[in-house]
Amino acid sequence: MKLYFEEYEVNTIQASMGRTITETDIVIHAGQTGDFYPHHIDAEWSKNNVFGQRVAYGTLILSVAAGQLAREMNEVAFSYGYDKVRFISPVFIGDTITSKGEIVGKREYAKRTEDFGLVDEQVTVTNQRGETVIAFIHIYMVEKKK
Repeated sequence: MKLYFEEYEVNTIQASMGRTITETDIVIHAGQTGDFYPHHIDAEWSKNNVFGQRVAYGTLILSVAAGQLAREMNEVAFSYGYDKVRFISPVFIGDTITSKGEIVGKREYAKRTEDFGLVDEQVTVTNQRGETVIAFIHIYMVEKKK
């Protein structure tokens, strides 16, 4: 698929299917990042924590959310980064998350205005109770039509 900068429309929305976060997700993420804080991997320690149980890494949920919305590869778009990332509510083992992305803005890419533009997608991640757990803006660098 090729969706050029000029073809993105503000207010376009996409939504993902649900995905349940597992203990395996957390263990793999701990190994990948080297973050072995007990908040995430120690069930006994976490019983006395503010949440009373292990909590998923915010960066894990951010990664899963990005993947949930990466349905079809756009050959002319690249992830430029993430802004305003907020971990609003905890995600626990067994929670099911769903991601929604809405195109909220477009602007020129100042370094190469003739070749690329930037597209902002507001991503909101909710759990099975409809509570927002993470929100962020995913920025895409997108080729312009030549």
